[in-house]
Amino acid sequence: MTSENHPTVTSMSFESVHHIGMTVVSLEESIEFWERLLAVKSRDRRILDAPHTGGIVGSAGTRIEVCWIDLPGSKTALELLYYMNRDAPANEQDTARPGNVHVCLQVQDMDSCWAHAVSCGAVPVSDAPIEVPVGPNTGAKAAYLRNPDGVTIELFQAAPSIS
Repeated sequence: MTSENHPTVTSMSFESVHHIGMTVVSLEESIEFWERLLAVKSRDRRILDAPHTGGIVGSAGTRIEVCWIDLPGSKTALELLYYMNRDAPANEQDTARPGNVHVCLQVQDMDSCWAHAVSCGAVPVSDAPIEVPVGPNTGAKAAYLRNPDGVTIELFQAAPSIS
């Protein structure tokens, strides 16, 4: 494949690893483990159940209890996810499967990075990136894709700053 087949994306288009998400069997046990291991406290524990949540992860009606653990010495966080209303995953790559990990890449331009990822062989979970309508990330854009090995990659574009 030649560079003519790829949208214009440079290494500067991908800014950093935003977070690493892990689907867990027990949120309580996972929080206890990570707090003890890293000697830190978890933060922002809440339930995600707005319609856009199901759109991002590819399953309407999804309810996820989530908690964040800041990784010491890093701007990266662990996102622990417990899918509350999913008894069995639809497929082995489903993000509701315990042990599933996704890597979230913070991007400057969602549309060009989405197109670039697809042109590289990533398979989108939804038809297009989803704009977050409510909550602390209002105005941000997010999308899940799967690489050829089935690993979930989330692209995340922060909401525009209001001056």
